[in-house]
Amino acid sequence: MVNYAERPWLKRYDPGVAHTLEPYPDVPLQYYLKQSAIKNPKNTALVTSAHLPIFGRVASEISYEQLDQATDALAAALIDSGLKKGDRVALVMPNTAAFVISYFGILKAGGVVSATNPTYPPEKMQAQINDCGAEFVITLTLFYKMIKGIQARTKVKTIIVTNVKEFLPPMARILFSIAREKKDGHYLEALETGDVWLQALLTKYAGRKPNVTVTGTDLAIFQYTGGTTGIPKAAMSTHKALVANTLQCRTFLMGGASDEAGAREVFLGAIPFFHVYGLVTVVSFAMIFGARIILVPNARDIGDVLDTIDKFKPTIFMGVPALYNAINNHEAVKSGKVSLRSIRVCMSGSAPLPPATKREFEALSGGKLLEGFGMSEAPTATHANPLNGENRTGSIGLPFPDMDMRIVSLDDGVTDLSVGEVGELVMTGPQLMLGYHGMPTETANTLRQKDGKTWLYTGDIARMDDDGYFYIVDRKKDMALIGGFNVYPNSVEKVLADHPAVLEVGVAAVPHPEKEGQEALKAWVVVRPDHTVTADELIDHACKYLAQYEVPRRYSFVDALPKTTVGKTLRRELIQMEMAEREKLNA
Repeated sequence: MVNYAERPWLKRYDPGVAHTLEPYPDVPLQYYLKQSAIKNPKNTALVTSAHLPIFGRVASEISYEQLDQATDALAAALIDSGLKKGDRVALVMPNTAAFVISYFGILKAGGVVSATNPTYPPEKMQAQINDCGAEFVITLTLFYKMIKGIQARTKVKTIIVTNVKEFLPPMARILFSIAREKKDGHYLEALETGDVWLQALLTKYAGRKPNVTVTGTDLAIFQYTGGTTGIPKAAMSTHKALVANTLQCRTFLMGGASDEAGAREVFLGAIPFFHVYGLVTVVSFAMIFGARIILVPNARDIGDVLDTIDKFKPTIFMGVPALYNAINNHEAVKSGKVSLRSIRVCMSGSAPLPPATKREFEALSGGKLLEGFGMSEAPTATHANPLNGENRTGSIGLPFPDMDMRIVSLDDGVTDLSVGEVGELVMTGPQLMLGYHGMPTETANTLRQKDGKTWLYTGDIARMDDDGYFYIVDRKKDMALIGGFNVYPNSVEKVLADHPAVLEVGVAAVPHPEKEGQEALKAWVVVRPDHTVTADELIDHACKYLAQYEVPRRYSFVDALPKTTVGKTLRRELIQMEMAEREKLNA
């Protein structure tokens, strides 16, 4: 039996990647913003851009010195407005300069950031704001009326508002005001009593600094998780956890790169910052070097993403399989109109990375697309394939420095399994959450003690090979029982995704339509443009690589799959689609 304590994965680390980073600094996350502002004050921190007719893509920049000063001012304003250390602030906006200013401003004030998907419907927004207990909300004019509509049913006392145009280049700001501000819902004639403009606060408190001490052990974020499982849970992470995970990312992906080399990197800020994946692997990662972030408010607008890549030549691109796949298949890329050759390092998370997507993107960019793995509870990245070493197909790679991993029995949750055996992935490390806010039972089920350590039970079924590479088989809750055999939808999806006509595919277990109490597999398929495929052809393809009981016999061809904002396929929504179809047929 493997001795997990020996950490066999360390032997596969790239040269220059430290095996340990202990002791981790007991500093708040904003320490690194301050250091970058001191070392590289004139370096560009944030780039806001827009594509204008005739003019092309134009941009405005915020330096590290300006960002540090703006976040100091906002922190001082929040404290003067009544924010106390440990109070939560809801942050409701996409990837904008105002998001980053608000994020670090809240942290500097000693507040806890609860970033929320701005596209949530009012009821879901209200539930999350109530759960975190926020009395302050920082948002865009676009969402102001929606927030006002739910305010009376929350504890919110003050809404701080910014307009998306405020950080656009001057010419773009003028054209936006004329052509789009009212039409697209961004225009506000005035705020209601008690609410305030972000720009007014930054101006009024310019030059002020917050008078609060924030340490590494203080809470920094509530990251809501559970988008694929049901009721959202707020994973509570400290500053020290965020710092530890950022340092782990830096050493694993950048090895011995100097601060000077890191400061020259250009990060594509497309993955949502309201999710901890974007917060750590883009915002914090760039800040620690003093590198540039190119802001992309809407990564679903692939044309805009590609235009941004073409203009600013990013070198580091954190994303999800659906985004990489969409770029691979975009006409501007296939025709050579847009080049991806500036991109050197990419990490893919949130969902399994199809081998074909990885191959195609690496061929187009000449860079490395590394499959990784993480959880909001950790607070994001825990594994990745090495940048220069072997990338193993289907593997999430090697654990980050100072992390311990075990594969335990699905029967008892305790017994360590041998190499190659499938069980639940459990982990421990310096970046684990403190627990779920207000959910002691869920916390106790997820964080368990053994040998003096706190172990995070991930809910993921996985295995480890002889060299310490890990492979996610599926989520425990998604495992299907077909004819008495365990079937893992992830594995089936990977096979179907390799068919040349398949752009995307989701597989889930649905109630068997003919055998009461049993399950059947169904696949929902998005077909590539200019391709055709039938259910029988997909069945024949799957039969070449899967056991008979693993092959879906039921198919729906759809235009798109339901996904979370970070690209995970929502299997429960697929099942709901199936049940709705059955109701129509039986009506």
